[in-house]
Amino acid sequence: MKIIGTGSAHPKCAVSNEMLEKFLETTDEWITERTGIKERRVISTEKLEDMATEAANKALEDAGLTAADIDYIICSNVVNEYVTPALSCIIQGKLGAKCPTLDINAACAGFIYAMDMAEDKLKCNKAKNILIVCAEEPSRMVSWKNRSTCVLFGDGAGAAVVTAGDELKAIRLTTESMADVLYYQRKLEPTPYIDKEENFEPLVMRGREVFKHAVSNSNKDIKILLDETGLTTDDIKYFVLHQANRRIIDAIRNFLGVEEERVPHNVERYGNISSAALPALLDELNRGGKLQKGDKLVFSAFGAGFTTGACIIEWAK
Repeated sequence: MKIIGTGSAHPKCAVSNEMLEKFLETTDEWITERTGIKERRVISTEKLEDMATEAANKALEDAGLTAADIDYIICSNVVNEYVTPALSCIIQGKLGAKCPTLDINAACAGFIYAMDMAEDKLKCNKAKNILIVCAEEPSRMVSWKNRSTCVLFGDGAGAAVVTAGDELKAIRLTTESMADVLYYQRKLEPTPYIDKEENFEPLVMRGREVFKHAVSNSNKDIKILLDETGLTTDDIKYFVLHQANRRIIDAIRNFLGVEEERVPHNVERYGNISSAALPALLDELNRGGKLQKGDKLVFSAFGAGFTTGACIIEWAK
């Protein structure tokens, strides 16, 4: 597998920490110290499917392809306004593509899980060009009265086009069932037969457990992949980590012992946009001229579940 195109899209509404001070018992200093986030982009007038389509079209243009060239669409999404049809089906129609589609929910690690699935499709010669779209609106899962969660998240979409190649050097996925650490339950329609206690609440996050698991598992995944490929941290141009929290990013970087400039970040501008964070940051590096053919990149992400994923890929463009 190799990546041949990237794209991203963000909502127009930028919510600064100072804006949150107007209705939350918080301050810019409190948020910045604990998260590194200064503002986040949240959906206002936009529709998630339109942002996803915008990111996908940008990735197609970057790859020099059209929707007609895509053989499969994988969409990573945690929650959106549609329960059915799948968000990937809606994106397919907006793009004008004619191919099978699939939604996955691996939480914030969804981009790496999607790449693993794409690699399998390509190995089996069941597809030539695959579009991965990560579209997320976690701002709709949190209580905007809870400063411990609502300050963390933003909305957005990221996309990548992948095709056959030998640039994916190694990939690792893990899942450890820890549902009580990070979860969101939403209300379903009632029936005349429901006779059980049901609890519905906005996103619940047990911060200490998330921090510990994220840092330890990301470092473990990355070191396993480096050992597997015979590479060292010095061989890696950039460590593209999930943009959840600047403190988590810095903790992983310190454990790896790499320079700050090799661990790019944009969480301070966008907040945590779940699985869209990695492809959106990759698109920023790509369009900013930061990547050269042959550069080796490490991706690492973690999310509710608890899911983790990491891979080493060589930049092909």
